[in-house]
Amino acid sequence: MSLIPQKSKRKSPIVNSRLFAQVCAVFLITAMLIPSLPPNNKASALGTLPVSSVFDLTDSSDMLIREKPLQRSTVLQSFAFDNVNKHIYTAQLIGGGLQLPGESSAPTAETRDINGDLCITKLDLSGNIISYMYVKGAGHGVSFGVEPGVGQNGEPVAYLWTEIDSFNDNGSGRGTKIARFPFTDGAVVTPNTPWITKHTIIPGAVNTTVSIDMTHGNLLMRYKLNDVFRLAVYNLEQVKLGNYVSLVDIAQPTITGNPTFQGYALFGNYAYLLDGNYYGSPGSVAPDGNTYITSVNLNTGAIVDRKLTKAAYSLLYREPEGLAIQIPNMNNPGAARLAMGFASYISSTNSGKQASIYYKDVLN
Repeated sequence: MSLIPQKSKRKSPIVNSRLFAQVCAVFLITAMLIPSLPPNNKASALGTLPVSSVFDLTDSSDMLIREKPLQRSTVLQSFAFDNVNKHIYTAQLIGGGLQLPGESSAPTAETRDINGDLCITKLDLSGNIISYMYVKGAGHGVSFGVEPGVGQNGEPVAYLWTEIDSFNDNGSGRGTKIARFPFTDGAVVTPNTPWITKHTIIPGAVNTTVSIDMTHGNLLMRYKLNDVFRLAVYNLEQVKLGNYVSLVDIAQPTITGNPTFQGYALFGNYAYLLDGNYYGSPGSVAPDGNTYITSVNLNTGAIVDRKLTKAAYSLLYREPEGLAIQIPNMNNPGAARLAMGFASYISSTNSGKQASIYYKDVLN
């Protein structure tokens, strides 16, 4: 039956007006009940991710690599695993003193930070450097993802998912879009490199970063819109096709004290958040520090657990930097590790940075 009033010789104009007003009221109330969604999210909602196991944050931490140099001597910002080909990829700001091809001089560290120029280092699982590349105009490197793939000649390729099209956010570069491109030994890529594929998943979003959950085939993007940080999950294959329909899109839960955010990871229907500061910062005193991991149920938006971690407590400087999921055996993808990164000094007289990774591997 049509909800639009029909003309009738037996009904007065007053009756028709009343019916029309009632119908309008129904539509208005219905519209008010529909949640407001971020732009370009056609079906954002809670409760759409299959329920998975959750990491036990009380589990003791084990060492994967400790005090390993990266291609640059700057702070580790984040890392990700190629679980198929058994590699670790790290992201760090390039820092000062390096002149890349096409540059007229070597920019300062401050300029590199403002521009969002990153160095990506490829390591083996023992932490030894294999190769590296540079990504100019990317962002701060808070988080990125790795998607194992196959090249044109059948060779294994790791596709990196990073932020791109950086803007100056109070002296630090931050991404506004997401990029996918193959890791290429020694390459220097920019936002204009033709073999980079860009995705504008949320128009108007800033501080866009990525975590990839290859076990469940999903991509988690953290972004800021209208001064609010949000967490949105998408099917990875659909994003590659340009279909940006979120499975979940929630405001990042507020944590008392507004701690320093340092990274995140996705596994199943849980997001894991890392925060804390280096030793000597307010609230961070050796050997306990103030490094916390928080688990969030993305289907409800609620914090499930939050625990202090003392992993790598004996490091000099010890700044928490990045979370990632490692799958040691791809034949058993359910046996995952929640890995956390730390930056440290080379020595008490050398403030050059090294990288360490520890992990938790108990799932409930």
